[in-house]
Amino acid sequence: MGERTDYGTVIVGTGFSGLGMAIQLKKEGRHDFVVLEKAHDVGGTWRDNTYPGCACDIQSHMYSFSFEQNPDWTRSFSGQAEIWDYLRGVADKYDLRKHIRFGVEVTGAEWDGETATWRVATGDGRTFRARYLVSGIGGLHIPNVPALPGIEKFKGETFHSARWNHDYDLAGKRVAVVGTGASAIQFVPRIAPEVGELHLFQRTPPWVMPKPDHAMPQWSKTLFQKVPGAQRLYRNFLYWLLEVRAVGFNGHPGLLKAAQKLAELNIRRNVKDRELRRKLTPDYVMGCKRVLIANDYYPTFNRDNVHLVTDGVAEVRAHSIVDSAGVEREVDAIIYGTGFHVTDGYDYLSITGRDGRDLAKEWRTNGIHTHNGITVSGFPNLFFLLGPNTALGHNSVVFMIESQIRYVADAMKVTERNGADTIEVRSAAQQAFNEEIQRKLENGVWTQGGCKSWYLDAKGVNRTIWPGFTFRYWARTRKVEPSDFELVSSRAHRDPAPRRRGKKIPA
Repeated sequence: MGERTDYGTVIVGTGFSGLGMAIQLKKEGRHDFVVLEKAHDVGGTWRDNTYPGCACDIQSHMYSFSFEQNPDWTRSFSGQAEIWDYLRGVADKYDLRKHIRFGVEVTGAEWDGETATWRVATGDGRTFRARYLVSGIGGLHIPNVPALPGIEKFKGETFHSARWNHDYDLAGKRVAVVGTGASAIQFVPRIAPEVGELHLFQRTPPWVMPKPDHAMPQWSKTLFQKVPGAQRLYRNFLYWLLEVRAVGFNGHPGLLKAAQKLAELNIRRNVKDRELRRKLTPDYVMGCKRVLIANDYYPTFNRDNVHLVTDGVAEVRAHSIVDSAGVEREVDAIIYGTGFHVTDGYDYLSITGRDGRDLAKEWRTNGIHTHNGITVSGFPNLFFLLGPNTALGHNSVVFMIESQIRYVADAMKVTERNGADTIEVRSAAQQAFNEEIQRKLENGVWTQGGCKSWYLDAKGVNRTIWPGFTFRYWARTRKVEPSDFELVSSRAHRDPAPRRRGKKIPA
């Protein structure tokens, strides 16, 4: 007898989103689900990113599930290993591993209108069927590796920060780092004392604020363990401390300019050379690109073996890189700190919805459109977690994920309570949501700040960030509004009409 492949729900991924969705289903008494994970352990981005210095830039007590708080975080901002250990512990506590199929990569999904189910194809040739499909893959999992001219000639070692080669000994090596994003500012200070020479190729400098990191004292851990509500009170304090930053990002640049002064002071205090300070100072408004935090990044440029290169890569040769000014630098290894595919990270999706609609093709042609970043018109019973326009620049995305998993669970209840088989967002509701979001984003620093960032798609439209306060997102996703959706009864299986929409249930 073969392994079971029919379920009520298929969840893809075991990061915060996938694990959170699985826990929410169990809380709702729904145990008929499977979680498909291409790797061999849980953890998502915190499993995959193991580069030196990898850590979160949101305080640990906020960057964690509200229903599964950890009083024992060792630092205010935890490192990768501790966050990964937290996620593994959550999976064990809620007995999720029995629901997870490891080493199973989803390659595509197709809606079957006859049975009102999703057919989910996997790399090992199997097809899983489910009434509901929940994508928990997020947007930061496909490494962005630039096509450097002549890279095929290079004889040395190359790897992306998200695929760190721990078997390659960097000691004494001449290393080129391409990119100065969130990952690079963490690993560059860690490898600089080890390598012989480090050439950091910077296209656009980031704004880097001081990182208020510190070891969590034992008294606070004891307090959180022994006093009911103490950690929740601290978490609430962190939430509002972070949430107020949304004011600056959304149409009040004066607040960002004040913070920018602090960032400029951070550069002056930590970089000795005046010319280096000039090159490291951005020419755009803080917040236009992701604001980074670090205490050891700027001091790294005072090292004799660290060289900032602001002329782009013109050519890669067998053992060197030539910049656009014609300067050739011999290197043994190239490390990409170039982030991930975000706005174009959905292009690889092979999801076919109602009437043969190709999701990736539609989004490439018309831009990414969803409703609340979760549902898509034309794709019944499909839900995205941490989908388009739900990422944040000021607070914890775990807060957003918790809002979404409750919303998805409520959508399932609304469907079944109405005797329906499918739930699909109405095109008008989706359009209204996107018009509202883009109207707000037009006044935000991401559009008005004078830079080009990975928040924007190829047409310059922000398909990434949630504009405004997260408590407003929480409020709009507390309950599914039935009038925003079409609920279709089981007659859809037998309806001979070409679109097979079945009997619509009045909202």
